[in-house]
Amino acid sequence: MKNFYVYKKSIPLSFIWVMATALLCGVFILVLVPGAEAQGREARGTTTTQYISQYTSIIQDVFDFIQRHYVDEVEAQTLYEGAMSGMFEALGDPYSSFLTEQDMIDLSDTTQGSFGGVGLYISPSDEQADGKTYIEVASPIEDTPGWRAGINPGDLIIKINDESTDVLTMDEVLARLRGTPGQSVDLVIRRGEKLEFPVSLTRAIIEVPTTKYAMIGDDIGYLKLLTFTPHTLERSKNAIAEFKSHNYKAFILDLRNNYGGLLNSAVDISDLFLEGGVVVSTKSRLPQENRVFSARRATEVPLTMPLIVLINRGSASASEIVAGALKDRGRAYLVGEKSFGKGSVQQVYPLNNTPTGFKITVARYYTPSDVNIDKIGIPPDQEVLFPEFTDDDAEALNSLITAHRIPDFIKENPQASGNDIAALAKELNREYKLDESLLRRLIRNEQNRTSVAPVYDLEYDVQLQEAVNILRSGNYNTLMQSTKTLKTLQEEAAKEEEFAQAS
Repeated sequence: MKNFYVYKKSIPLSFIWVMATALLCGVFILVLVPGAEAQGREARGTTTTQYISQYTSIIQDVFDFIQRHYVDEVEAQTLYEGAMSGMFEALGDPYSSFLTEQDMIDLSDTTQGSFGGVGLYISPSDEQADGKTYIEVASPIEDTPGWRAGINPGDLIIKINDESTDVLTMDEVLARLRGTPGQSVDLVIRRGEKLEFPVSLTRAIIEVPTTKYAMIGDDIGYLKLLTFTPHTLERSKNAIAEFKSHNYKAFILDLRNNYGGLLNSAVDISDLFLEGGVVVSTKSRLPQENRVFSARRATEVPLTMPLIVLINRGSASASEIVAGALKDRGRAYLVGEKSFGKGSVQQVYPLNNTPTGFKITVARYYTPSDVNIDKIGIPPDQEVLFPEFTDDDAEALNSLITAHRIPDFIKENPQASGNDIAALAKELNREYKLDESLLRRLIRNEQNRTSVAPVYDLEYDVQLQEAVNILRSGNYNTLMQSTKTLKTLQEEAAKEEEFAQAS
């Protein structure tokens, strides 16, 4: 999963020792020093340095005690890694964690743009299923094994190679999904409450693309941003140059399933559409982490150019910075679904004299109207949803997936026409009682996944259809007059809640 990663300088070994045994502090309080809580209260009258020094001494004592007295010999590295992991878990922040040597290697691979894996951005699930917390797919990367297998944002990975994910940490899940290209990994996916099916993926070299673009007709430039990398700005400028050569009249920026990337890249993309002013700000308890990022005075896309931004639940982090900036500044009209809601900034610190490190949340970011969207998300100006499954649909769809009817059809008919797809949809409708429009979309999606995915699919993408309709209907300016900043929406929601409680 993408975060705002910024490498910092190495940390002295003395700092490593302080952090290395933090988890053991709790053991010492419970077992060896039952009066430590009272000591802590008394320590509040001392300086912060003295207060921290007390716990530093306890940590070191416990580390030494375990080394000398535990029934079995324990490697110092084992205690170090366990303590570090426990300390970051105590933060209760899924984006802050200790990074082992392999984690650091994986992170380096990701920032370089290629690695062996299945192409899924994942996050811990906030919701429990069957009393267990599984791993949620935030979004698949297009043209990767996970995407081609039909895995969707919001799907739960409940098993990996017959091992339940509810007992695995995020790092353990990543380690099992990533690996040598050409080797397979078996997943069990849960979609909704009743739909559950197996998926076998063959790992591949994942080279994360950053943009796709094309003209829609002869009037609309369509730019899809897949992630935010150091190359995103250059590729986006290439797209705009292509649109200009076709004398485009309107712009659609597609941020759906874009799970983020680099903060500076998000600011650069916002700058293409804004003339000066705030794009995003970051706030922390540390003054050096408080920053305001502003757009330059010139724009690549004229301010008078109609602009629609597409978002969904897979739009997160850096993509929410762009969507939030363009919405708050009154520059774009948002269509689709509420975004994911990740409003925090992480930095990565390698630890001196070790191959390990950690990533930690250092700030939260705020949109131009001073709203943090963490765990809230950005609502679209116009909600457009794809058809959702009923319980009966889920059971029927489960049977359809198990029967492999659609993949088998596409395998035999890779160049199936629209008429061929419609005919199969009618046949499946008679057998499974599923909506024909849903079936046509599933068949087309399967066709796209088994070949090079098209830049867009206007026939089956209802959210894109709505964006095009708005731009061509002449209603864009009227709709823009009714948009509200995130701050206004937040204040209105607070008043409604206050009124409801008073009633």
